[in-house]
Amino acid sequence: MIILDENVEQFWIELIRNEGFEYISIREQFQGITDLEVIEIVKKQEGILVTEDKDFGELVFAYGIKNISILFLRYDQPQYDQIKDHFIEIINRYKDGNTIGFVTITKNKIRMRSI
Repeated sequence: MIILDENVEQFWIELIRNEGFEYISIREQFQGITDLEVIEIVKKQEGILVTEDKDFGELVFAYGIKNISILFLRYDQPQYDQIKDHFIEIINRYKDGNTIGFVTITKNKIRMRSI
């Protein structure tokens, strides 16, 4: 399950929807919940969290949160095409059952860290 954080631009929600992926949009379904509540949803769904919020990196690494996959997007808005292909690549890796961990996507690279 792909979980799209409340701060994720509408472009990414529409892309996931148009690609036919199963997803939950925090903005559409659980607006206003805390980051820890988002993490609980991700764990319960055994999903991957797509976010533009740096706080999730701190939560995962500083507080030792395990068994979660996070895709952190960093790009120059609204230039979505900078990272669109990388985004789809990581989502497909996740859907194929690959371990993701904490992934940061920028226009120049994909950085993957184990959690």
